[in-house]
Amino acid sequence: MNEKISEVLHRGVVIPAHPLALDADRQLDERGQRALARYYLAAGAGGLAVGVHTTQFAIHDPSVGWYERVLKIAAEEMDQAGSDETVRVAGIIGDTKQAAGEAALAGELGYHSGLLGLSAMRGASEDELIEHCRAVADVIPVFGFYLQPGIGGIDLPYSFWRRFVEIDNVIAIKIAAFDRYNTLDVIRALSDAGRDDIALYTGNDDHIVGDLISCYRLIGDDGVMRHRRFAGGLLGHWAVWTKSAVDLLSQCKDSKQDASLLPELLIRNGEVTDCNAVLFDAANGFVGCIPGIMEVLRRQGLVQTNLCIDPNECLSLGQADQIDRICAAYPHLTDDEFVKAGRAEWLA
Repeated sequence: MNEKISEVLHRGVVIPAHPLALDADRQLDERGQRALARYYLAAGAGGLAVGVHTTQFAIHDPSVGWYERVLKIAAEEMDQAGSDETVRVAGIIGDTKQAAGEAALAGELGYHSGLLGLSAMRGASEDELIEHCRAVADVIPVFGFYLQPGIGGIDLPYSFWRRFVEIDNVIAIKIAAFDRYNTLDVIRALSDAGRDDIALYTGNDDHIVGDLISCYRLIGDDGVMRHRRFAGGLLGHWAVWTKSAVDLLSQCKDSKQDASLLPELLIRNGEVTDCNAVLFDAANGFVGCIPGIMEVLRRQGLVQTNLCIDPNECLSLGQADQIDRICAAYPHLTDDEFVKAGRAEWLA
């Protein structure tokens, strides 16, 4: 693992889960795709996660065939930005053969780590899951991923995570279980294993601020008491209003030394969760999750449409009205003026 990138991960950064820009014919809109990457980097994001759930897993399907192209576009924009501290995360899915192949491709394109989704391994034994993870970790440093079952993930108990964190080439874990009990399973596994070199990133879009201001004090198997915190976030929610997300993470970090910031951050936690419930369409089982993100980006003029590859993935009834509500209620969580000022340059 690149030492500089490891330092960045542990310092904690905003890593948006990069969406997929489509035109009215549901074809890849490369202009919009590049504009999104430029927007995130200009907003101060410390990395990009590409080919993940928010990018739509369908791009991994050979019948669509956009996985390499989309990863390459983002890599080119990160190259153009010129920072050697931008964390490059590639989404990796499928059975072991597919996952190892995607890991190799991501490495060739300059990605530092693979966010390893395990949905394709549904029904596999714990031994098989661990062997799968080891096989991918032999190819690229692994960013573990606890994806909530509500959007296709599988239940991963403490026993899995306790073995997973023994894999040498695991460098970070994104916890997106949307569940406090499952979140604690992962943190306890890290503590029990004594792995202080694995960075924790929240993917719990329903509890973003709460995760970022919490400290977990646990005694490991070796009897040593450790304090664990989330360093940053790798989030679909942060694919919108990214400049505000960068500011929010900075405030959460500052609260570690200045407890007077906590009451306001606790209020912010509820506000952000309210926004996420709308963007992710929680009321309808997350059916409109990706279209909700794309609708905000469309309104800001960064992409042409809110369309997904699957025509059945669209805004739920009333979701657009709810987006109106949260934008009016929480203007301090948006970054419309920042986008307005930079949009022409990003779309050029």
